[in-house]
Amino acid sequence: MTDKMDKQRTPLLAGPPTVINLGLERFAADLAASGVAVSHVQWQPPARGNARLAALLAKLDALK
Repeated sequence: MTDKMDKQRTPLLAGPPTVINLGLERFAADLAASGVAVSHVQWQPPARGNARLAALLAKLDALK
């Protein structure tokens, strides 16, 4: 079983890391400046993190 697990992990660990950055673009810029392959995704929580508004938006979305 260990051999199978090692073979599954090998492709992941064989090359340099690739990072997906969510939110703060500065983190992506710092990683890129260090030579790390990084993809930045502009993201923020629904309703800017307001739980009550996010719940209302989810209800509206469920009506679609």
